[in-house]
Amino acid sequence: MTDVTTRPMEQSEFDSWQQAVARQFADAQVAAGVWPEEEALDRALEGNRTLLPDGLDTRQMILLRGVLADGTPIGRLWIGLTHPRGVAGCAFLYDIQVDPEFRGRGLGRALLAAAEATARDHGATHLELNVFGDNPAAIGLYSTAGFQVVTQQMRKGLA
Repeated sequence: MTDVTTRPMEQSEFDSWQQAVARQFADAQVAAGVWPEEEALDRALEGNRTLLPDGLDTRQMILLRGVLADGTPIGRLWIGLTHPRGVAGCAFLYDIQVDPEFRGRGLGRALLAAAEATARDHGATHLELNVFGDNPAAIGLYSTAGFQVVTQQMRKGLA
């Protein structure tokens, strides 16, 4: 596995990341049929403002950049040390992203391992995440990394 370390996200990185992560989440919600397109970005941005009211300084939230040994940034992590549904001892991985130009090199697995180590170092005994059903690459990564399905939503069109 390629060696990936992490460092705190810088304010300039946070500012651009906020828009990008909200856009990605909004697009995923629209694709899943959960939110209407005309409201999606505003809803995602509002959700992030609620989760990160103090930005980088929000308590119990860790925002990191994954970096290679030479310091090259390759991705991002957003870890909540308090589970959104109150599961004791369980951190929540809100976002893991490898920059497009670095994908396909095993860096996602290395970044995921860094997220697990960070959560463990902060006292978490479990790490949970959400993955959309139309993302088989991520589902495969998480499954082979030892994640197990704990809840599952399914939908059928009735047209």
